[in-house]
Amino acid sequence: MTEDFHLYLDSADLSELKTCLPHPVVHGVTTNPTLLKRAGIGRGEVPGLLKRCIELGARQVQAQVYSSEVDGMLEDAAALLSHFDRGQLVVKIPATRQGLDAGARLIAQGVPVTWTAVYAPEQAHFAAQLGAAYAAPYLGRLDDAGVNGLALIAQMQALVALRPSSGTRLLVASIRSREAYLALLALGVGAITIPPRLFAELLDHPATLAAERGFLADARALP
Repeated sequence: MTEDFHLYLDSADLSELKTCLPHPVVHGVTTNPTLLKRAGIGRGEVPGLLKRCIELGARQVQAQVYSSEVDGMLEDAAALLSHFDRGQLVVKIPATRQGLDAGARLIAQGVPVTWTAVYAPEQAHFAAQLGAAYAAPYLGRLDDAGVNGLALIAQMQALVALRPSSGTRLLVASIRSREAYLALLALGVGAITIPPRLFAELLDHPATLAAERGFLADARALP
């Protein structure tokens, strides 16, 4: 496991993303077909959206394949990758049997891959075994399913940490609160993706803003 932490923004809404970007604490932007549908973005518009995110300071962007079969996943990945410089785009693939196969082939070609919809510790283990850039479990969705999401993600993190040479990070999604974010940091996860609405809660502490206003008022009163 590499030591640096990656914070992503989870959105396909450019107006939302512009409220957060550019900013040095943000590593990149994650998307998926559900977010694209919610934002009214068609498949053909995805490369343009993500290239705009890079122009706004994102170091990496993530887009998901649309097929459920290996050949289709590879075709989707090739079409997306053709618009980006090497390493800029991380290809997201559901952690199915077919998805693990397709992702492993892409990794062998030097393509960074995120296996997403990771719901079990063994899926995180396989992702690290195969050299994924990221394995993405969904904290909020796990909790909604009646699972102790934080405890399960702690298991996943322990398994990923057993393979530090892989460089695989857990990229935890479905984050709904500052408390959840801080709990994940305490587990040592390597990456988190948050909705833009949570960005302000993490960066704009009311007491800090109030202190700044006081300092500025005093600064203006200095002789």
